[in-house]
Amino acid sequence: MRVYGDRHRRVAPRAALRELTATLRRMEAAPAGPVRHDLIVRAFIEAGGVAQGLADADFERAGEDAGSPAQDAAMALLVTLARKLAASAWSGHQSAGPPASAELMALALSPLPPHIEVKTPEGYAFYAVYPEAYLQTAAADPWPGPPLVIGLRSIGTGLAALVAAAIGAGDIVSLRPTGHPFKRKVSVSPGLAARLTSHEGPFAIVDEGPGLSGSSFGAAADLLEGIGVERSRIVFMPSHEDGPGPQAAPEDRARWGATARRPATFERLVDQEPLAGWFADLTGPIGMIEELSAGAWARHRTDAPGVNPVLERRKYRIRSDRGVWLAKFAGLGALGEAKLARARTLARAGVVPEPLGLRRGFLLERWEVGEPGPMLERAALIEHVGRYLGLRALAFPAEPGDGASLEELAEMARTNLAELLGEEAAQRIPSPPPDARTRPIHIDGRLHRWEWLTTPDGRLIKTDALDHSCAHDLIGCQDIAWDLAGARVELDLSEAETDRLGRVLAQACDQPIDGDLLAFFDLAYPAFQAGLWTLAGDRDQVARYAARLA
Repeated sequence: MRVYGDRHRRVAPRAALRELTATLRRMEAAPAGPVRHDLIVRAFIEAGGVAQGLADADFERAGEDAGSPAQDAAMALLVTLARKLAASAWSGHQSAGPPASAELMALALSPLPPHIEVKTPEGYAFYAVYPEAYLQTAAADPWPGPPLVIGLRSIGTGLAALVAAAIGAGDIVSLRPTGHPFKRKVSVSPGLAARLTSHEGPFAIVDEGPGLSGSSFGAAADLLEGIGVERSRIVFMPSHEDGPGPQAAPEDRARWGATARRPATFERLVDQEPLAGWFADLTGPIGMIEELSAGAWARHRTDAPGVNPVLERRKYRIRSDRGVWLAKFAGLGALGEAKLARARTLARAGVVPEPLGLRRGFLLERWEVGEPGPMLERAALIEHVGRYLGLRALAFPAEPGDGASLEELAEMARTNLAELLGEEAAQRIPSPPPDARTRPIHIDGRLHRWEWLTTPDGRLIKTDALDHSCAHDLIGCQDIAWDLAGARVELDLSEAETDRLGRVLAQACDQPIDGDLLAFFDLAYPAFQAGLWTLAGDRDQVARYAARLA
């Protein structure tokens, strides 16, 4: 099944540096406290994207990792920002650490390519990987000597800078694993190989994984062992305690078990920095925190389906003297800030829970109670959903590269349908309409009946409305016709009801719905959902979408 997708942005590095400068100015103007700390984190992530993009641009030209003056300048800036982050974290957000103006200027004066590809750092965006956890873990125990720190791109670029800043390591290398996802390899220049060979101390290999195969960690270890580094000198620094997943090669699994590891886990971080302190400035003194991650939220809903824990974001129910709140991981840096802005727009229209604020990548919103599902008369439901989707189409425009192309959606539909109904059925998926008028927006993408609440006073509230246009899947931002196709399936609309919903939606956003595009999405949407629920292991949901496709 094809479900996952990666995101990247094509940016001019000097424009990215101007954005970083603006973030640093906001940080300097903010008072000491959690808001300023979050701005330091945002600046660090932005600088990490520039460093990753420059390294990948050099790799693309040379076909191997070799280093360059621009990479060195970007890493120097990144390490300085990591020191600022460490100073803030270790002082209870009272110190902003050293200035970064000299390093920022040095990078700006370096020769830079006209464009770079900045990849979404998945751990910061989706999986609650925290820079502070790597600072804490790197500094927790003494090292036998100064390590050479190897960061695996994408996110490992910044993670390596954090480890180096925490322990004063002066040698950092960024590597790009390439090749088949389950059998990665790394390629380095003779000069970089000599630099690695000459290091006599330990090596710290830093990344957010391991994932399904752990082959990125394995590729870096293969490189080191191939130049004569003893396994006893290698330390893996992942973001979780688990080993490689089911696609790991036997040799990678065996090496993982035999190699020293220092996991920088979320759990260890909150042991040192209790969650109550993250949110108390917004909620007041906290009396109770209940974890709802990995599908635990479903016990509060009588209509909840099976869940895929891998795709579930961290979330908590919080009770304080001021009320009950939901804290859900929305993403560190700019991604979380954008979701907060969208939440405020939707809350002003009364269609989502009221957001309280953003802290440490978690968006806090009021905990709503009510009857599960949209308990409205059908005509009223269609009017409400149409106006809600029209508001999204009007208020949340996106760039074409923020989501899958129509050709990618067609390929996904054929791949998934082949597994569901066979190759003959898959070949009947048509090509995308060649003249479709698409306007990508931040769609809802999750209009299932269990994603709605009807409050005691009769309001219809949409839950989980912020994440699915920028999740770790293929779809991303699409034309609003995607949500119209989704509503048709998830709310079991008749043809007449679908037509009425489309008219209400088009009137609300002053944008006609392309009929050919909707017909294409009527196939692509259930094909994607069938793949998603196959991964979740929910056969009933898979059968529902397969029946729709058939």
